[in-house]
Amino acid sequence: MSTIEQIETAILTLPLNDFEKLRQWFFDLDYQRWDEQLEKDIVDGKLEIFAQEAIAEFNAGNCREI
Repeated sequence: MSTIEQIETAILTLPLNDFEKLRQWFFDLDYQRWDEQLEKDIVDGKLEIFAQEAIAEFNAGNCREI
Protein backbone atom coordinates (compact mmCIF):
# COMPACT_ATOMS: atom_id res chain seq x y z
CA MET A 1 0.00 0.00 0.00
CA SER A 2 1.39 3.43 -0.95
CA THR A 3 1.70 6.33 1.44
CA ILE A 4 -1.18 8.09 -0.32
CA GLU A 5 -3.40 5.07 0.12
CA GLN A 6 -2.46 4.91 3.80
CA ILE A 7 -3.32 8.57 4.23
CA GLU A 8 -6.64 8.11 2.43
CA THR A 9 -7.50 5.14 4.63
CA ALA A 10 -6.59 7.08 7.78
CA ILE A 11 -8.70 10.06 6.68
CA LEU A 12 -11.70 7.82 6.11
CA THR A 13 -11.50 6.61 9.71
CA LEU A 14 -11.36 10.08 11.28
CA PRO A 15 -14.20 11.23 13.50
CA LEU A 16 -16.17 14.08 11.90
CA ASN A 17 -14.68 16.73 14.18
CA ASP A 18 -11.12 15.67 13.36
CA PHE A 19 -11.97 15.48 9.67
CA GLU A 20 -13.25 19.08 9.78
CA LYS A 21 -10.01 20.21 11.47
CA LEU A 22 -7.94 18.37 8.86
CA ARG A 23 -9.96 19.83 6.01
CA GLN A 24 -9.54 23.36 7.34
CA TRP A 25 -5.80 22.79 7.86
CA PHE A 26 -5.48 21.49 4.30
CA PHE A 27 -7.40 24.45 2.84
CA ASP A 28 -5.26 26.89 4.84
CA LEU A 29 -2.08 25.19 3.66
CA ASP A 30 -3.26 25.21 0.06
CA TYR A 31 -4.12 28.92 0.20
CA GLN A 32 -0.79 29.71 1.87
CA ARG A 33 1.14 27.88 -0.87
CA TRP A 34 -0.96 29.57 -3.55
CA ASP A 35 -0.23 32.99 -2.02
CA GLU A 36 3.48 32.18 -1.88
CA GLN A 37 3.46 31.13 -5.54
CA LEU A 38 1.57 34.27 -6.52
CA GLU A 39 4.07 36.45 -4.65
CA LYS A 40 6.94 34.64 -6.37
CA ASP A 41 5.32 35.10 -9.77
CA ILE A 42 4.88 38.82 -9.07
CA VAL A 43 8.53 39.21 -8.03
CA ASP A 44 9.63 37.22 -11.09
CA GLY A 45 7.58 39.53 -13.34
CA LYS A 46 5.38 36.73 -14.65
CA LEU A 47 2.22 38.79 -14.13
CA GLU A 48 3.57 42.02 -15.56
CA ILE A 49 2.04 41.43 -18.99
CA PHE A 50 -1.40 41.08 -17.39
CA ALA A 51 -0.94 44.29 -15.42
CA GLN A 52 0.16 46.19 -18.53
CA GLU A 53 -2.80 44.79 -20.46
CA ALA A 54 -5.23 45.89 -17.74
CA ILE A 55 -3.69 49.37 -17.59
CA ALA A 56 -3.91 49.71 -21.37
CA GLU A 57 -7.59 48.66 -21.31
CA PHE A 58 -8.27 51.17 -18.54
CA ASN A 59 -6.44 53.98 -20.36
CA ALA A 60 -8.40 53.16 -23.53
CA GLY A 61 -11.64 53.66 -21.61
CA ASN A 62 -12.59 49.99 -21.77
CA CYS A 63 -13.76 49.80 -18.18
CA ARG A 64 -16.89 50.47 -16.18
CA GLU A 65 -17.91 50.89 -12.58
CA ILE A 66 -18.96 47.73 -10.80
